[in-house]
Amino acid sequence: MPRVVLVVTGSKRFSDALVAHLPALRRYAGSLIGNTAQADDLVQDCVERALRQSSQLRELPHIAGWLRRILYNLYIDELRRNRRKGNEEDVNEFADDPELSVSAGDRDAVLDLSKAMSQLSVEHREILLLVSVEELNYREIAEELGIPQGTVMSRVARARERLRSIMQDKGAEIIVLKPISKELQ
Repeated sequence: MPRVVLVVTGSKRFSDALVAHLPALRRYAGSLIGNTAQADDLVQDCVERALRQSSQLRELPHIAGWLRRILYNLYIDELRRNRRKGNEEDVNEFADDPELSVSAGDRDAVLDLSKAMSQLSVEHREILLLVSVEELNYREIAEELGIPQGTVMSRVARARERLRSIMQDKGAEIIVLKPISKELQ
């Protein structure tokens, strides 16, 4: 059966889908960067690039993965730029820091998790975010990243083990939670 290819350039459906995915993009960017202002800048850059390159999206149902891939590539580009020029920190950026916006009782746990996540490799952080924050299944992640499903499974296992190891080294108590099935949500 021949595959039907839908060109979505300039369509209202494309615009509506792009706008509908903005909250998820903000959440994903915020999880990658850890700073709301920088995450918003990254999302804006992502939307600009998506609009410029909209002709490359052939099937509208794949827009979520396509947008996350654009955002992730922009994030990697930014990391590379920062390595070359060094890090600059603006004190005002800490105003949106997640550790500062939680109740005092939870602050230490959030700080520990945030620090542990920042110690993971970019690949491990990305795979954990796609599984836990974006709630994608292994097949969807494999399609989005263009890697075999077995590779996704092994990366998730290694990322979880690395995160667990970092957290235990910090003396954090590890609690294993049972996953919530999507039917119950």
